[in-house]
Amino acid sequence: MLLSVLAVGDVVGENGLRHLERSLRPLQKLKKIAFTVVNGENASNVGLTPEQAWRIYDAGADVVTLGNHTFGKMQIGTLLDEASWILRPANYSGRVPGRGCGVYDVNGVRIRVMNLIGRCDLDWKAADPFTTADNLLKKESADLTLVDFHAEATSEKLALGYYLDGRVSALWGTHTHVPTADERVYPKGTGYITDVGMTGAVESVLGIEPWQSVESFLGGLPGRYKSAEGPCKLQGAIFTLDTVTGLCAAVERIDIR
Repeated sequence: MLLSVLAVGDVVGENGLRHLERSLRPLQKLKKIAFTVVNGENASNVGLTPEQAWRIYDAGADVVTLGNHTFGKMQIGTLLDEASWILRPANYSGRVPGRGCGVYDVNGVRIRVMNLIGRCDLDWKAADPFTTADNLLKKESADLTLVDFHAEATSEKLALGYYLDGRVSALWGTHTHVPTADERVYPKGTGYITDVGMTGAVESVLGIEPWQSVESFLGGLPGRYKSAEGPCKLQGAIFTLDTVTGLCAAVERIDIR
């Protein structure tokens, strides 16, 4: 049986969150999506609150993943411990709240979701994502395995994709907020894209007011980042997965404006 899984790029600010709330369920209906993973770590620009996490979940996400801004809003800690549908990077220290991997049932199909963070130019204190993935795959069994790899370096994302090829159903990158044009099925059957993009303002720098980013690069003081207003986009990818083989049949980029 073929099953469609949607991965949605980082939700940025209130504007991006409202666009997700307007657009996600119509997209799911149009594309017959069975399972949706949304990266929500930038809903407050830097981090997300429990209330924002619930809004993403209520908008249609089955799982909300995070990244380097997981604890940008420290009040998220309690929800990370209590809610099975929100994941922080699995290769964070066991001393922090939450979990980095979960298994979810969709009409009898068991879907494992892993959230990992990259170390190259991002979080050198995190454990090795490669061996972390190995260890997680040895635990509870699943029919399909999905990986949100929140990483800066394209080389690290590509390398992990090859490393896990044939052992996971789909792996996509988040964090850089710019979609890549390399969606594909790897040689051994894993669906892959280096970055799925973001959900936020079109006229922005990674979802933030452009002048603030310009001022920062000029060496000035841009102040607290503000999410940009105006028309928005929802970017991501749809993976068509075979529940018998556990592998990917097709990958499609999406951009809803």
